[in-house]
Amino acid sequence: MSTSSSPAPPDGPRGPGWIDPEIQSRVRWRDGDIVVSVPVKSGTTWTMNMVHQLRSGGDPDFQDVYVEVPWLELVPAPGVTREQRLATFAALPRNRRRAFKTHSPPGLLPYVKPGGGRKDVRYVVVARHPDEALASMHPFAHAHTHAWFDLWKLPREAFCKPSFAAFYSEVAREMFPPSLFAFVSAWWPLRHAKNVLLLHFSDMKADHEGSVRKIARFLGFRPTAKQWPRILEYTSFAWMKAHESKFELRTVGAVPILDSGAMVRRGRVGAAKDDGVTPEISSDIARLGREILKGDAAFDWFYGGGTLPGVRKPRPASPKLAKSRRPKPRAAKPQASRARASPARS
Repeated sequence: MSTSSSPAPPDGPRGPGWIDPEIQSRVRWRDGDIVVSVPVKSGTTWTMNMVHQLRSGGDPDFQDVYVEVPWLELVPAPGVTREQRLATFAALPRNRRRAFKTHSPPGLLPYVKPGGGRKDVRYVVVARHPDEALASMHPFAHAHTHAWFDLWKLPREAFCKPSFAAFYSEVAREMFPPSLFAFVSAWWPLRHAKNVLLLHFSDMKADHEGSVRKIARFLGFRPTAKQWPRILEYTSFAWMKAHESKFELRTVGAVPILDSGAMVRRGRVGAAKDDGVTPEISSDIARLGREILKGDAAFDWFYGGGTLPGVRKPRPASPKLAKSRRPKPRAAKPQASRARASPARS
């Protein structure tokens, strides 16, 4: 398997015991596989659902999106071996394209270059303003169940702090800013690749329909005119919030992993201050990020989204990978690009 030469994430903590990033180098990829690569609290579950709804033509009846789009790194319980989890991935049906979630960028996630007789693997990549992602991590840590911490014999207080400031200084600072900026640093050189679609969470929020249609074109899905309204409804925040039990890892762990409301919380853009990110913390995040993400273009895009500099139009997937051969609907007109946010603001 050929991999890209983009920089690997820096060495350092990789999360609790239920996270196994190294398994990804053992996955046997198939033609048509879809990888949803998104860092923590940056729109991962939303993007997973978009891919599932496009693949299914609109499915309101699934039980758990983490069954439909498995999380590569998740270890469901102590003692579940890597070989057992790989066997589960290999046993997924061949009558539809597989899709996987990962929080890893190239380096931990093997990137399969397009062409040259290699497998056709497509990567849907999303990034979010780092202040917003970190702000969302604090309530997310508290949303993990006591049963899940007990299963892994981890003290809850090691992750759950009474304030965001305490969470940032005692838990997040050494781990999450480096991983967030390293994620963008690793994907940025591949933003021109034919099998990579790099999106920003704020742009997706500003144009929900346009973003879903962009992902459909990139992956080669061609929903019918009848399917499109269902797909857009089932990927809306309102529908996902009303059916949030489908997005909360209810069935894939040995015990419930999250309390209700953990995954589909607010999904707002520009609300980091409300969640405790002070100007001082924001400046510290940006300073740490500058040590990893050197280029101004990548750094500004990470904070503000908008048009990717010099990126080529994504090439649709091969028709043999698409779910339907019907003509694809015309895409919605793109909205005017927004002004970029200052790195010290959210």
